[in-house]
Amino acid sequence: MTAGPANVPPAETAAWFLAQEPAFHEKWMAMALAEARAAAEEGEVPMGCVVVRRTPDGAARPVGRAHNSVEALKDPTAHAEMLAITQAAAATGDWRLTDCALYVTKEPCPMCGGAVVLGRLALAAWAASDPKRGAHTVFGMFSHPGLNHRPAVLPGCGPAAALEELRGFFRARRRRDAAGREARPGSAGTEDEAFGFGKA
Repeated sequence: MTAGPANVPPAETAAWFLAQEPAFHEKWMAMALAEARAAAEEGEVPMGCVVVRRTPDGAARPVGRAHNSVEALKDPTAHAEMLAITQAAAATGDWRLTDCALYVTKEPCPMCGGAVVLGRLALAAWAASDPKRGAHTVFGMFSHPGLNHRPAVLPGCGPAAALEELRGFFRARRRRDAAGREARPGSAGTEDEAFGFGKA
């Protein structure tokens, strides 16, 4: 277990994270992007996530870091965010991650958005929004008045190169999978296309 700020309200933590310089956010998004690259190399949907904790000395450190492992674990819940949040809870010894922010390469899906809410994370930051199934963009989960926690959000976080690289991942997968889809008449298409990143 690692020590952290005691009983810091999520809103205070969110304000602290949002007050940081762009380079601060780019550092963590670059780490998430490295995880996305690892996922792509393993044949997974290229998603990477890092959970960052505010420390008592006014710094920050990663307490969870993961990439999609759905295929490797044969587990539909093994999204990058779910795995990173689980790691963060284990590292901090508390499921209430009120002094933490989540950085992910693509906007969380509703499942992962639910984990952000339940884990009380102060901030959710992502490089690319998901116009098809984004927890916030489509479902408004992070601002829904019926939920007991509403994290701050930072969409479009990180350098433009991160977003372009993510799009490149999906373009490559789309090209690679084209023959397979043609061999399966009636296929509904890939998950990549549903995200909307496979298009130029």
